[in-house]
Order: sequence, then structure tokens, then C-alpha cells
Amino acid sequence: MRYQIRHLTRYRYQQPVTLRPHTLRLRPRSDGAQQLRHFALDVTPAPTQQTAIADTDGNSTVGLWFAPHPVEQFEMITTAEVETYRTNPFDYLAEPWATTLPIDYPTTLGMVLAPYLAPAQASLIGPGVVDLAQTLAHQVDGNVGLFLTALVGHIYGTCEYINRPTGDPWPGGVTWGKKLGSCRDFAVLFMEACRAVGVAARFVSGYEEGDSTLLDRDLHAWAEAYVPGGGWRAFDPTHGLAVSDRHIALVASPFPTQTLPVSGSTQEGSRVGSSLEAEIRVEVLGE
Repeated sequence: MRYQIRHLTRYRYQQPVTLRPHTLRLRPRSDGAQQLRHFALDVTPAPTQQTAIADTDGNSTVGLWFAPHPVEQFEMITTAEVETYRTNPFDYLAEPWATTLPIDYPTTLGMVLAPYLAPAQASLIGPGVVDLAQTLAHQVDGNVGLFLTALVGHIYGTCEYINRPTGDPWPGGVTWGKKLGSCRDFAVLFMEACRAVGVAARFVSGYEEGDSTLLDRDLHAWAEAYVPGGGWRAFDPTHGLAVSDRHIALVASPFPTQTLPVSGSTQEGSRVGSSLEAEIRVEVLGE
């Protein structure tokens, strides 16, 4: 599929502020599942320095630096054209030693995946999430592929979606206890359940094709699990499916806070209030 995306982000401040350096995570990634064909960024006020930066997860971010002049508004407009390829999310053969839970990673691979196997939050994985993961693992006789599809379907079938425009993701135990949450809450729940049975997982921020009759969209969140032999494979518990070519990934990280679309501060800090406006358009250009 080919997509064109326009994403406007605008901050309005209650009084003039001085912008400190910012990091933008709004450039779609390029990998085996998708390729970025075109990307443009328009920033107001114009930065004094702008550069592409590859972070520790290989995401392509943009660093911005500004002159010390007070401003009342900060606006970013990104336009991108992306082509997605993965029509079959199961087009791989898992390594023979990685088909049954718990996965016994070789030492070097285990060291690389260590951040993706630790709890997503500062606290330990909630006991309810551990019970969920172990129950599903038992039901599928420890089969890794069946566990992942059972987990994404179970979260979708059990939990109610709610719109939470702001705030950090809830810990998985909170989401599972409430049986409701936003897309980012479900993504963390999926990640923590994977990690509870030894499957490496990470948080993904991006866009989805969604309903073509709706012009305005929101950023979407889902998760990726690492399957030896298949690499990072994406699952969307908000929709109960394995991700194919209808999602466009921006960035991925073991830590959800490292996927925020914009991070940075002002010299005045929290003393000055602000409001945020966002407008996202996702247009299908063709197959």
C-alpha cells in the first residue's frame, strides 16, 4: 500500500517562551516492512539548527535547536509518503529452538534483547498480567506463534477501548484490572504479557489506515514481539490482529516514553501553560 500522511502539531503558550532543544519522532521508519519515499518538515519558528539523528533503537529522529527569542506559538508540519509491503504478517519460519515458551535465547542475543524483556514500567509486571500470560501459554501448549495471536485476540475480546488523549500509558496490571484502556494502554499490556513468559517486546507509535471516511486521525500505538527467525513482528491489541500493510510505524522502543512524537522544553518550564492542537490526515494513494 502507498500512503500520504500530513501531521500538524501546534503548541500555543499563554505567554511568550524561549524554546530549548527539541526531538521530533515523526519521521516514518524504513525497514523490510515499509519504505519512506518522501519526507518534509516545516517548523515555525525556524530552527537555527536541524539534523537527523539515529537513536539507540535505530529510529530516525530530528533534532531542533532555536535562537533565544521569545515566541507565543510552536508549530511543526510533517508530510510523508510511505509504501508498506507486508501483506502476510506470518511470512517467516521461526528458529526451531524458538517455537516453544520460554524461549532460550543464545547469550549474545539475550544480551541485545535484555531491555525488551524487562518490565515496561519501573515496577514489576503485575501478578494479573503474569496469570494472563501463563494461562494463555498453557492453553496453546507453549507454542510461541499461537501464544502471540491468542494474546492479541484475548485483549481485544476482553477489554473495552476508551479514548485517553493525554497521559502516560497505564501499567499492564492497571489496564487488565480495569478491562479497559486506550491503544497505548493495550500496547503496554501486550508487551508486559509477552515479557512475563520470556518473549521480547517493544512499544510502537505510528499511524493506521483506519476508516477512510474519517479525515482527522490520532496517532496510534501497538506492539512488536521479537520472534527468532522472523524478527520484530507487530500486533495491534486495539484491533485484535497481527499487523500487515495497513499500519505505518514511526518509532519503536522498549520504553513508551521514548516514542513521544515531540519532546523538549522551554526555558520557562512548567510555569507557563500551553495548549496542544494536532491534525493528522492519512490518504491511501494506491496498492
